[in-house]
Amino acid sequence: MAILPVSRPVLVCLLFFVSGSVFVAVSRAQDASQLTLDYYKPTCPTALGIIRSEMECAVRADPRNAAAMIRLHFHDCFVQGCDGSVLLDDTYTVKGEKTAKPNKHSLIGFELVDRIKNKLEAECPGAFSCADLLAVAARDATILVGGPYWDVPLGRKDSKTASPESAHTDIPMPDQGLLTLISKFIAKGLSATDMVALVGKSNINVRSRQDARMVVGSHTVGMARCVNFRKRIHGEYQYTAAANGPISEAHLEKLQADCPLVGSDNNVTAMDYVTPTLFDNSFFQLLVRGEGLLDSDQVMYSSMLAFETGDLVRTYARDAIAFFRQFSDSMVKMGNITNPKGGEVRKNCRYI
Repeated sequence: MAILPVSRPVLVCLLFFVSGSVFVAVSRAQDASQLTLDYYKPTCPTALGIIRSEMECAVRADPRNAAAMIRLHFHDCFVQGCDGSVLLDDTYTVKGEKTAKPNKHSLIGFELVDRIKNKLEAECPGAFSCADLLAVAARDATILVGGPYWDVPLGRKDSKTASPESAHTDIPMPDQGLLTLISKFIAKGLSATDMVALVGKSNINVRSRQDARMVVGSHTVGMARCVNFRKRIHGEYQYTAAANGPISEAHLEKLQADCPLVGSDNNVTAMDYVTPTLFDNSFFQLLVRGEGLLDSDQVMYSSMLAFETGDLVRTYARDAIAFFRQFSDSMVKMGNITNPKGGEVRKNCRYI
């Protein structure tokens, strides 16, 4: 896999919204073998350029938009496969996944998806699926914050159903132990190696759009809500900071000021305080120092059961290229989880 440089041309962002009826395609079964790199060459050859241009505009305007797309793709793939089900709004006939516990305070970016989809519909009506939109936007988002490139196989269908129940049970949570996290990845056909690369991917907890926490690529550019790390920073993290010296102690003092023992649940802070806005391997270096902000991150290195994951954390802490390569491979592997029931191509990503 080649890791390519990123160009950042100055773009003029023309943002508009159009309304339209839902395009209903014939539902058919689907597996990963149906995905191809040139799937849209005959029907929408300009699609990837449209998505890249819109993402450049969006990330330049607000870096949280990169985090949002990575997070949406991850949460989409862990429920029914990568089928755009995470984008569905509640209707009389469909109960969406947006209000499920792992999603309710973690997902933003739906308006950006609408905007990109409207551009695609204007260029190639009824051609490009919402599930593919998320997969491509997540790749472009990663590149735009300094991460690696990977080819995205395309041809996913948009589901005609959603599953808030599966969202609640299948998506990894920040308070879960190592064995639970590994089991959730294995259940999706992903390994412990994939987990170490991806668990750090994108983690957004929000109460509103204004207090979204920026998360991109790995938790290396993520931010966490106080409610998810309070117990740790007022517990064992104190001993780690004292052992690591003045810089760590100063950071801990700031953490405790932002996240006291009582209240301020929605205050947010970076998971990687060294390079919080850059996709790099600093997050893993912090885990080796015992300074992972979330228990679910630190256990990948510090748990008595972290034989394989601990070695991976050490490898990625030493070698950013190794992390980039595995992240790219794991994102492709995750993106190849399709919904076997198939589906349609939505004109509006919010409705079947």
